Amino acid sequence: MNIIGPDYLVFGVDDVQACVQYLTDYGLKPLGIDASGGYLEALDGTGILIRHRDDAGLPAAMGTASTLRETVYGVADEGTLQAIETELRKDREVRRGDDGVLRAVDDMGFALGFQITRRRELALPGEVSNAPGSATLRPVNDLGASNDMPALPRSLSHVVCFVPDAEKAEAFYTRLGFVCTDRFIGTGPFLRPAGTLDHHTLFFIQTPPFMKGIEHFTFHMAGPTEVMLAGSRFVEKGYESFWGPGRHQLGSNWFWYFNSPLGCHVEYDADMDLHDDSWAPRTAPSSADTSQYFLFRHTEKWMPGGKPE
Repeated sequence: MNIIGPDYLVFGVDDVQACVQYLTDYGLKPLGIDASGGYLEALDGTGILIRHRDDAGLPAAMGTASTLRETVYGVADEGTLQAIETELRKDREVRRGDDGVLRAVDDMGFALGFQITRRRELALPGEVSNAPGSATLRPVNDLGASNDMPALPRSLSHVVCFVPDAEKAEAFYTRLGFVCTDRFIGTGPFLRPAGTLDHHTLFFIQTPPFMKGIEHFTFHMAGPTEVMLAGSRFVEKGYESFWGPGRHQLGSNWFWYFNSPLGCHVEYDADMDLHDDSWAPRTAPSSADTSQYFLFRHTEKWMPGGKPE
């Protein structure tokens, strides 16, 4: 099944204005925003839909503190939608909305949608390093960074969820063509759908039932410099860093996580590994040592030396 990845996430929140402002400051473009919420998009059109928690049009809340109400996946074509519908109708209710989205609920109680993807194809350069000996370098006199770089989110990357039964959760998505790329022992799997080479678009963390819900979501940036710039600008706007910046081991992606009013963490990421079906999944113990190669902590700018007193 040619599922590409998440097209958008739907949240039902207490403070619509604060969440819209947060995502705007994060770098998403607000569209059609009013008092009831609206959509905020990345450069390729993937994004986040914000609504008030009492909005009658939202899927039911999960009964935990999680504010995630729906994950809508983009698929390649109508044939994929039909294949998903056929598979899911074997053991659950499936319906198509007036918006063309095929909807169901997974085995953990997460509301899902599937649509022919609306993401726009991007033709933008990524970050290039002037590494000695490399055949790929930036053009002469082309700066590697500047204060004027926009550093905007390009595409919705992945979602991480707390689940009470990671094995059962994985089995459901395996039915839809997701494969495990790597696994943290005792925690859960990193899952990649068939329509992307990204290391993962979904990761499960085994937790008690009362924690069930979203842990974080993230958007891809152009490279580590944009992660650092966007994160630094976010801190300067008053938002609280949670974890990072650093670089993960499984997936190799650069990361920087922030607290948010959406009831979950929000991450910037860049330079994730790509894998095809020849990749052999790795297993690793779940620990600080295996979670990141290195970890930095943000501090205010300074300069050594300075004027003598």
